[in-house]
Amino acid sequence: MEMGNHSVVTEFILSGLTDRSELQVPLFGVFLLIYVITLVGNGGMILLITSDSQLHTPMYFFLRNLSFCDLCYSSVFAPKMLQNFLAEKKSISYTACAMQIYFFICFADIESLLLAVMAYDRYVAICNPLFYKVAMFRQHCNQLVAGCYAVGLADALIQACCMLQLSFCSSNIINHFYCDIPPLLELSCSDTHISEIAMFASLCYIVLSSFVIILLSYVYIISTILGIRSTKGRSKAFFTCTYHLISVVIFYGTQLFMYSRPTSSYSMEMDKLASVFYTLLIPMLNPLIYSLRNSEVKDALRKAINKRLSNP
Repeated sequence: MEMGNHSVVTEFILSGLTDRSELQVPLFGVFLLIYVITLVGNGGMILLITSDSQLHTPMYFFLRNLSFCDLCYSSVFAPKMLQNFLAEKKSISYTACAMQIYFFICFADIESLLLAVMAYDRYVAICNPLFYKVAMFRQHCNQLVAGCYAVGLADALIQACCMLQLSFCSSNIINHFYCDIPPLLELSCSDTHISEIAMFASLCYIVLSSFVIILLSYVYIISTILGIRSTKGRSKAFFTCTYHLISVVIFYGTQLFMYSRPTSSYSMEMDKLASVFYTLLIPMLNPLIYSLRNSEVKDALRKAINKRLSNP
């Protein structure tokens, strides 16, 4: 049904990663494997941290919430993406598209804030160890995590409402593998300034501020590590920080790359590739980067396996 030069959009068509038919099945296999690893890795971390009393510390409390966030975050994109690899019509309803935008923004914000909270936790533990129990008591940790979720939910609601106010022209083809704000802004016939301002404000106040907290925390952490006399201790700490920073750089780097540019300069093909990193690969890698390289987690996993084998 048309109204003037605009049409009432009831569904969108997702172009996906590629339109080459011979790549659809191989890509389905690759991303199915990535999604399964993500579910097993993050779900396993949640169960392991919950079941082992030795891991009931602030650091692992935050890791458990990060794993839950990653599990939900990847589930926003992967199921629909996998379905469209095998479907002839790669469509998504208007309502489902709006919901995907909402949960995408929500969990992206939560992850950004959780990474900042985790960096602050490590800063207090390494730079002010005597103050750690006072600063990171259980109620304070709960409040920090609750704050992350509250900000994520509120920001997602604001941006989703801005997107729902847009009108769309005759084309309903989204040049992406999920509903994202930049390609939808390109399709819109109405004024997109409010949505662009909301997106930029979110980038500055949530993503960028979180990154600054992480950066400052690591500056202090590294300066403290340099004061450690033990060469082995310094090497171990630097090794751990390096892997943490790799995850942070990929997650924040791709978001800054995608959302800090004006709409006119977007290259969707490059954005699709960048999106794969922070929507699917980072949630898969986080359990390895933040947890499975940790000796305490390895010991807990070993005990859980031995207990399971001894009690079939």
